[in-house]
Amino acid sequence: MFSFTNIRVGWFLALRQVRGASLWTNALIVFVMLLTFLNLVVVTGVLVGLVQGISNLYRQQETGDVFISTLANRTDISNSPEVISLIKGLPEVQDISARYVAGGMVQANYQTPAAPGDKPNETAANIVGVDPVAENAFSDISKFVGEGQYLAPGDYDQILIGSQLIDRYAFGGDLLPNISALKNVYPGTKVRVTIGSVTREMTVKGIIITTANSPLASKVIMPAGELRTLLDRSDYAVNQIAVNLVPGTDPTSFTTLLKNSSVGSVAQVRTFDQAVPSGVAEVESTFASIGNAIGSIGLVVAAVTIFIVIFINAITRRKFIGILKGIGISGEAIEISYILQSLFYAIIGSGIGLAIVYGFLVPYFEAHPIVLPISNAIIVAPINGTMLRVLLLVVTTAIAGYVPARIIVRKNTLDSILGRN
Repeated sequence: MFSFTNIRVGWFLALRQVRGASLWTNALIVFVMLLTFLNLVVVTGVLVGLVQGISNLYRQQETGDVFISTLANRTDISNSPEVISLIKGLPEVQDISARYVAGGMVQANYQTPAAPGDKPNETAANIVGVDPVAENAFSDISKFVGEGQYLAPGDYDQILIGSQLIDRYAFGGDLLPNISALKNVYPGTKVRVTIGSVTREMTVKGIIITTANSPLASKVIMPAGELRTLLDRSDYAVNQIAVNLVPGTDPTSFTTLLKNSSVGSVAQVRTFDQAVPSGVAEVESTFASIGNAIGSIGLVVAAVTIFIVIFINAITRRKFIGILKGIGISGEAIEISYILQSLFYAIIGSGIGLAIVYGFLVPYFEAHPIVLPISNAIIVAPINGTMLRVLLLVVTTAIAGYVPARIIVRKNTLDSILGRN
């Protein structure tokens, strides 16, 4: 049995074996453990981070911490000025952006007569009216204007267009069978914007360049007053209000506060987690499962590596093990020594991995996301999930160290000393 005496003796033997091994041998095994740990944590973290990057974009550019939108039976938020004033007066609020939203069409290259049979170069788009100053304070949208300039409060007939509506940026070419990405559109280009039966010629002031899954990628943005004119609305009833909270504020509690106030009777109030598209959460779960499957393969590889290392070590030291048993050292103590060796390699490798992940990788990619066509990917490594993976690695490694030691220790003592099979 694994008594305290056996553990002490096993510790002594393990310490001597680790010290007796060459530096390169110990370093190689620790390196294998490090790679296994990084495979378990980083691969899953990057896959989940692809989707988390999309979620972060929605939070930053669309919903904020709390998203207020129209009720199911309404096309706008009633008493919007009063609602906005109420929300702005709350101490938990940091920034707010109230927006008008309408569906419409944007047409380019209409000055050139189309050849017979050619379809117009037009595309459907969500057209959003914003207060340029408030929207920029909320989402820092101006930093995404890669061509041209951001909107100014007094701009007249000026718009921003998302990159996925422009042919040279569109991910996948034409948007729909009868709708094509806009060609030859640059800052200064004239386009026609149509909402319902109203059409107006407007100038592209800037192009918002961002990933394909960004909520800004397929929008046309103009000053709120311009969109109100196109919609022929004078009631100032907006369609959505996005709120950023003061850091440390609980979004759920704030949402409950608004629901229990007059806001709850005229609008739908949701936290970011409730407002983000459901498909994003489903894809995140799928990618996490794929990452776990890949990580499991790495775990098996690590277990096999430790098994082979310990088995070869035990085989080459079989005579020594026989002598230890002959002088009264219990088999359990010898088995414990090999388990402790395996734990040493796993714990050291995991410790170095934790330092790399949380000391460098996570903060670095938070500040410098991996810019991909579909997302600004980060590494997602929640501490509870990471510690579970450390535990799995340690337990698997301990078992992989115990099994070969058990096989050798069970050999007849005299046969081990004399080297007989």
